Amino acid sequence: MSAHPPSVPAPAPSPALHEATALQLRNLLAAGELSAREVTAHFLARIEELNPALGAFLLVTSETALAEAAAADQRFTRGEPLELLHGMPLAHKDLTDVAGVPTTLGTAALPPYTPATDSPLPAVLRRAGAISLGKTQVPEFGLSSYSENLIGPPARNPLDTSLSPGGSSGGSAAAVAAGMLPFAPGTDGGGSVRIPAAATGLVGLKPNRGRIPSGSGQTDLGQFVVAGPLARTAADAALLLDAMVAEPNYHATSAAPVRESFLAAAQRAEGRFRIGVSTLSPFSSRLEITLDREAVDALDAGIHALTSAGHDVVDTQLSYDERYPEAFQTVWTAGLSTLELPPGGEERLVPITAAVRRGARRRSAAELVSAMDILRRFEEDTIRAYGAYDMILTPVLGMTPRPVGWYWDSNPEGDASGLEDYDRQCRYSPFTSMVNVCGLPAITFPTLMTEAGLAMGIQLIGRPGAEAQLLAVAAQLGK
Repeated sequence: MSAHPPSVPAPAPSPALHEATALQLRNLLAAGELSAREVTAHFLARIEELNPALGAFLLVTSETALAEAAAADQRFTRGEPLELLHGMPLAHKDLTDVAGVPTTLGTAALPPYTPATDSPLPAVLRRAGAISLGKTQVPEFGLSSYSENLIGPPARNPLDTSLSPGGSSGGSAAAVAAGMLPFAPGTDGGGSVRIPAAATGLVGLKPNRGRIPSGSGQTDLGQFVVAGPLARTAADAALLLDAMVAEPNYHATSAAPVRESFLAAAQRAEGRFRIGVSTLSPFSSRLEITLDREAVDALDAGIHALTSAGHDVVDTQLSYDERYPEAFQTVWTAGLSTLELPPGGEERLVPITAAVRRGARRRSAAELVSAMDILRRFEEDTIRAYGAYDMILTPVLGMTPRPVGWYWDSNPEGDASGLEDYDRQCRYSPFTSMVNVCGLPAITFPTLMTEAGLAMGIQLIGRPGAEAQLLAVAAQLGK
């Protein structure tokens, strides 16, 4: 009887496309080893499978995405020059106009509208070769640090679906964290990229004011809002950032130009820096700001990792203008004072929007000017104080991710102010809005997984125009 042939182990299965990094996917697409249609179909299938439980997408544009993927494949076959993001899938927050796709702004108080053209950010990413798969869930008008509204299911955290992924880029963060997208652009006016990145275990980058022309932080009243990437790695965030900055700059001022791509800086991962640690929040003058044990542990883990990587991590003695909380709220919500609603629209606002709109409409022009002056002085004083260090290290969140509905439950019937929701947001993310006021770049990334399987992380705030350094440090720590 012949001996049995030696057993041959079965080949290891190829990793699923959603397990690859965005950079790996981009390279496979550029090499022709994957087609844009194949990649698009895979992520659309992931969305179909996972979105019912996560509420990350409000609208999926499957037909348009597959048609754009087929066109990208045809350009590849013809040998045309490839764009930076050739065939790469992503999605846009439903605060952003995409041609032919309804925009709701996350509100039931206004009817949706369908724009004929892309707004600048989708336009530049489309020119870079990216393919949009749809619109992601947001809070009403992008106002809040959670992604719940009256027009669709709330966005949920893939790490624990009873919890929120944060906001206002919560739907996009949930999609990336769950592998429904390789990366996604977000917008950040008070932490709206960094908060959901921290809640879902992603890398989130808020660029310097003026860095991204289409999300420059120079168009809203307070000059707070900037566009930035959400990704699983620093290199993936850098790749998307490279595409986001590659457009004409029609603003009078901008961030200083960089000498190389952000991706190259992340891949080199060079530099050793003096980093000042702070757990002081500018909201402490009005609210009791306390840190969950998990937030402290994540900060300690970040300090250990940075020190082990050769950085000089030292304590700081910072202080903030005690008028900051009221001044920020005044400027942040001022735009709602001119919001025109159709008959019955007021009743269809979520409680926090209705409350801050009432407050904004009561304020005088003199109060608004005074608040803006306080914030401009705050910007100058804070940048001067931060300038003693290369970077400032803070927690991202004061608490672990909050349950879905937690903020709305904070506004019981009979609460005349309706603003306990806002106070809860400030306690949850007490270290992010000050960065928008100052226009500085900042990056968040996870440093700890809790016993409950939740991600907690840190925030590094850079000097003006120092996004490349922030990406390099995140990459040094394996992010």
